[in-house]
Amino acid sequence: MAVGNNNGPLSGAVIAVAGAGGPAGKATLRHLAEQGAQVVAADADPERLAEAVDAARYAAGGAYVTGETVDLLDPAAARDWADRTEKQYRRIDGLVHLVGGWRGSATFPETKLEDWTVLNDLLVRTVQHTSLAFHDALVRSPTGRYVLISQSGAAKPTAGNAAYAAAKAAAEAWTLALADSFRKAGGDSGPVAAASIIVIKALVHDEMRAQKPDAKFAGFTDVNELAKAIADVWTRPAAEVNGTRLWLTPQP
Repeated sequence: MAVGNNNGPLSGAVIAVAGAGGPAGKATLRHLAEQGAQVVAADADPERLAEAVDAARYAAGGAYVTGETVDLLDPAAARDWADRTEKQYRRIDGLVHLVGGWRGSATFPETKLEDWTVLNDLLVRTVQHTSLAFHDALVRSPTGRYVLISQSGAAKPTAGNAAYAAAKAAAEAWTLALADSFRKAGGDSGPVAAASIIVIKALVHDEMRAQKPDAKFAGFTDVNELAKAIADVWTRPAAEVNGTRLWLTPQP
């Protein structure tokens, strides 16, 4: 069912995007569609999701993008999403994990453990549920990719970001375990599927710049740059990107 841009480098690929309702989701949906992918977006917020899907369709000249409200904190819902997608399109070539959230404190002693509970759900459990749900389909694909967006604090936590950095580090560790599963599935020939981590400091987009025209946003990654880096994962051999971190900000 190839109905996207048949001339793009991702022509025919079916790529799911989790947490697609934010600015990064909008940029990613648009760029993947422009590159020829059939994009299957999901978010817990139906209004934000609809806005992102409509914007991607408009910007990509009517390219094929669909949206579905999915509660990724429910493992059964995540698996149903994966099963429905593969059944409909007969393949799944990727899962981009954009589900985010942040909570922090002024000092380490002021850290609230309730923040850990929230961030563990948003940043870890959604990774667990999507990776388990999509694993087999990605192994079956000739170009299966799982892409996690992480943050530099996972490698160098600060005192006020203990819960956030710990959750990001846990999500990275889980994704690297997924990469090892892909490596083992490939056997002596090497992996066909790959799990990659893209690391940023923070994201910036046009609305943020308009709100703070004098801000420099030093070290921030534009959402369009992130979207391009995500798509580029499919252009590189699985063995080259499996189990790796791609830094879009200086490595600490």
